[in-house]
Amino acid sequence: MRTVSTLPELRAVRAGLPEPVGLVPTMGFLHEGHLSLVRMARAQCASVVVSIFVNPTQFGPSEDLAAYPRDLPRDLGLLESEGAHLVWMPSTQLMYPPGYQTWVTVEDITQRLEGAMRSGHFRGVATVVAKLFNAVQPQKAYFGQKDAQQVAVVRQIVADLNFPLEIEVCPTVREADGLAMSSRNAYLSPEERRAAVVLFRALNAAKAAFEAGDGDAGHLRQVMVDVINGEPLARLQYVSCADPANLEELEGPVTQALLSMAVKIGKTRLIDNLLIEAL
Repeated sequence: MRTVSTLPELRAVRAGLPEPVGLVPTMGFLHEGHLSLVRMARAQCASVVVSIFVNPTQFGPSEDLAAYPRDLPRDLGLLESEGAHLVWMPSTQLMYPPGYQTWVTVEDITQRLEGAMRSGHFRGVATVVAKLFNAVQPQKAYFGQKDAQQVAVVRQIVADLNFPLEIEVCPTVREADGLAMSSRNAYLSPEERRAAVVLFRALNAAKAAFEAGDGDAGHLRQVMVDVINGEPLARLQYVSCADPANLEELEGPVTQALLSMAVKIGKTRLIDNLLIEAL
């Protein structure tokens, strides 16, 4: 496994990689969710490139950039054991040099859900993803279903900017009790960790209602609200029952939907989602 941090190094090593090349973009502090993406890339591609970059432009001024967990030696050990071929670790100075002023902005789809709660977040995501695609030139790129809106944004970027690559979306990886794996789970106290499973319980309650014949979008949102409000440590930011493609909120009977939510447990903000579809 090679590790590089500059663009000339990246391009030199990338030129010699057997194709197709799969890219797994990460912000490090890897968990089983990230590793599942690496395994999928290994199964589908001749070479796997993993980027590790804590992207400052997708964090808001009151968010956790400085405190975001980092453990590079552990990350590299995990990636080597999973058979990654190249790890690119660009610096902030490289990605956003003095005078930087070029941004990728996806319009409509970023105005809802996470975009409504986190001003500027998806401008940072879209820009860094476009830069990673441009630098690595992969044939495939791998993302997790847990960040469903990010997936929708990335697909829009690829379509609109004519990137010659395929986006592969891998299932959310969960702890034994259902909590979606996230680097931010490390912030939770033991009591908060126990409470955090309420997100998965709320999603499953709405899914069960849907499967029992309650297909009204408003009712499904209310089911999720009621479960979250039953947890004293949880503070609901939003619940959604939306069209999976454009993320517009649905009303009335639905045959398929993306159920999603953002909830604060203590000081930690967690997101999760489930796709539902009539059989």
